[in-house]
Amino acid sequence: MIYKMNVIKYDANGLVPAIVQNTYTGQVLMMAYMNAESLQKTKKTGLVTFYSRSRQQLWVKGETSGNFLHVESISVDCDGDTLLVKAIPDGPVCHTGSYTCWNEKPAEGSQLGFLMQLEKVIKQRRIQSPENSYTAHLFKEGINKIAQKVGEEAVEVVIEAKDNNDELFLNECADLLFHFMVLLEAKEKALTNVVNILKNRAKRK
Repeated sequence: MIYKMNVIKYDANGLVPAIVQNTYTGQVLMMAYMNAESLQKTKKTGLVTFYSRSRQQLWVKGETSGNFLHVESISVDCDGDTLLVKAIPDGPVCHTGSYTCWNEKPAEGSQLGFLMQLEKVIKQRRIQSPENSYTAHLFKEGINKIAQKVGEEAVEVVIEAKDNNDELFLNECADLLFHFMVLLEAKEKALTNVVNILKNRAKRK
């Protein structure tokens, strides 16, 4: 996570407005207020935390709905009186169920946001282990079976890549990506862990 922390000018109540932006699409999701304590908690936990003026207490965005905001960076504007928080949303941000607090649809490029939601569903299948879930069945069979499935799907991708049927090729790619995400969850890792490695490699090239 990146924190560009210049001097923050809190208002008379010890608050500063925080604008939340989708890391991947740049879409503005919401605006709320932070104080020094909520800012520190956000940095410590990685979950965007605000200060509620009506309840006069801290609140973690998503603690009720499950749609958390995973912070990627926080920066202060040139005047020091507004924060920009870039985050990855688990789902709709507004309490009304809308994707943003301005009742907007997800911006182009939100396919990456869908992967974050799929990742959340995979985690739920592991924890809740519903009987009729293929994903839960994979977790029950253990890491060796999951790794084997990733290998099998990778071979299928290679086979279809040599042919000219784009539909079959893309379907096998989707199967490989899904089982890869299941393997990541089984290893208690996330897509963002992999993306961060790619980012660091890109900086060196």
